Amino acid sequence: MYDVVVVGVGPAGARYARRAAQRGLDVIAFEQGEVGDPLACSGHVSTDVWDYTEDARGDLLQNEVSGARFHTGGPGSEAHPFHKDEVISNVIDRVGLDRHLADLAREAGADVREHHTVVGVTEDGDGVTVEAKGPDGVATHRARMVAGCDGPKSRVRRELDLPEPGELLHGVLGFDETPDHGDFVDVHLTVPRFFAWRIPRGEAGVEYGLAVPPGDDAPARFDEFTAAYDAAVSRRCSGLIPVGPPKRVTGSRSFLIGDAAAQTKPFTGGGILYGMTAADHAAREIDPTEPATLGDYERAWRDDLRGDIRLGHAVRAGYSVPEPIQKAGMKLFEGEIGVHMDRPSTLFSREQLAALFSRS
Repeated sequence: MYDVVVVGVGPAGARYARRAAQRGLDVIAFEQGEVGDPLACSGHVSTDVWDYTEDARGDLLQNEVSGARFHTGGPGSEAHPFHKDEVISNVIDRVGLDRHLADLAREAGADVREHHTVVGVTEDGDGVTVEAKGPDGVATHRARMVAGCDGPKSRVRRELDLPEPGELLHGVLGFDETPDHGDFVDVHLTVPRFFAWRIPRGEAGVEYGLAVPPGDDAPARFDEFTAAYDAAVSRRCSGLIPVGPPKRVTGSRSFLIGDAAAQTKPFTGGGILYGMTAADHAAREIDPTEPATLGDYERAWRDDLRGDIRLGHAVRAGYSVPEPIQKAGMKLFEGEIGVHMDRPSTLFSREQLAALFSRS
């Protein structure tokens, strides 16, 4: 019997598998296809990502970003710049990140198996039974617990009837291979209840993206957006973005991490850092032989991320206020900032207040 079966080997699943294996747990992890494929997530991350990797910066870094221009209209509209006099975020090889994190999990002792699709999950008093279909057919695996790290449409969540995220947005990404070494991203508040973006990726080109609520036509909006930039989009992908963690992300012998638990930033949809943060809490708090420790995980990750998620919802609400109010708010804060891109609570930090008062 394994200690934990991990379903999904994205950043959250790979991070948990690695940390749990380092604790001495017997871990097996399944990925439906190849790790990192298909791509369905932006590669724009805070510099904190390097805290979760080992000597990978040289291989994964594509560009450095020091600010963002916010627009209430399309390309060419008035821009409200926010910046630091230092690098505040990085653009990375997103597929390479997933593969690197999976390799770290393997090095720690986790049994990571690609091309294995989980087709059934059940809980009982003694543990869980996970059925996975691999190249040699369907096999049954017993474990004390199962970690659902399998994304917005989590099979683990559905099989065990765990609560759903608050909402699922439809995101579209596209890539223009024309090199762009600019150090500012562009954010356009032109999409209902969310936004569109343009991210320079150095020699790798430019990333374009947007997300829309259910029922909106994401592909049509994306085509309109990229046409306005005269972008030569050579490839694209799409996926769901979960927003709003449910009240419970644990069962009797199960727990969710990352997008499966909607541990994402409501104001950007990004979940890499939040998911890996929650994975560390899960590895520290959960003892697979003691189901009661699942409650410790619930408390730990929520205590850490609750404030920033709540503030993130407030920031996102600003995307939908009338344009004159948006412009007034951006004019108030534009210029040098001290806000961390993953932690909106830093809006009230000493660094941010100093930046504000230096302009008064």
